[in-house]
Amino acid sequence: MIFNHKPVLLKKIIENLDVRKEGKYIDATIGGGGYAEAILEKGGRVLGIDADQDAIEFVKNKFQIKNQLILVQDNFANIKKIAEEQGFVNADGIVFDLGLSSYQIEQSGRGFSFLRDEPLDMRMDKRKEIKAADIINQFSREELYDLFTKMGEERFSLPIANNIIRARRIKPIETSLEFARIVEEVIPRSGKIHPATKVFQALRIIVNDELKSLEKGIVDGIDILKQKGRMIVVSFHSLEDRKVKEEFRKYEYKGLGNALNKKPITADENELYENPRARSAKMRVFEKI
Repeated sequence: MIFNHKPVLLKKIIENLDVRKEGKYIDATIGGGGYAEAILEKGGRVLGIDADQDAIEFVKNKFQIKNQLILVQDNFANIKKIAEEQGFVNADGIVFDLGLSSYQIEQSGRGFSFLRDEPLDMRMDKRKEIKAADIINQFSREELYDLFTKMGEERFSLPIANNIIRARRIKPIETSLEFARIVEEVIPRSGKIHPATKVFQALRIIVNDELKSLEKGIVDGIDILKQKGRMIVVSFHSLEDRKVKEEFRKYEYKGLGNALNKKPITADENELYENPRARSAKMRVFEKI
């Protein structure tokens, strides 16, 4: 297994973490290990968390540093419990990268991409019971409409829901490509953005309970940061960025910390040329008082 993934905003993240030797850092979404590797190179210790067992196995084989790196397969919603168990309370820094990895999109075989004909799964953690296909084939028209409207911000939610109901009367919807074509029948292609982008986002969010996990991860993460410790969150769509901004603002109002950038930090032209997937990345930094 090759976990091919180029971390976004790497230089800016490491600069803002201000990594110190023997400092404790939590990579809450370790993925291919890009951020962890940079932290380790600067002498920091890393607790790497990921819901995806494939990511944990890849990083375990990539790094042979037992004392400096601890890996745990779990959802970052449980960050406080994990940190307490692994001795990472009073962490110097925490980083969340909320995007899908290149591996998950291109090689995982779990239906994250609308360009591949794969089982419609979308589970980050394969131990979870509910798959994307279960939702598509079991939700009512009203539930599908609400899902695509609220979690995908899709303005064509109703015709998409209607077309799903029509298609599944003939046969169950089982693959990512099949589902993408059902969406395309309602929304013709226009510009560079695929018509199924927003509904795939909505499905992934609900399958993995992403927004609730993010809120809990931020709240509990700030709790285990040391004074002057920093939390960095990289998001990739407006729902995530809005949630991060709201949570950071709550702690500012309470006088418990400061959001260090009022507007999100984004990739520069050089990074976009080398890594086009960084175009939608938005980075926010919070420092605990």
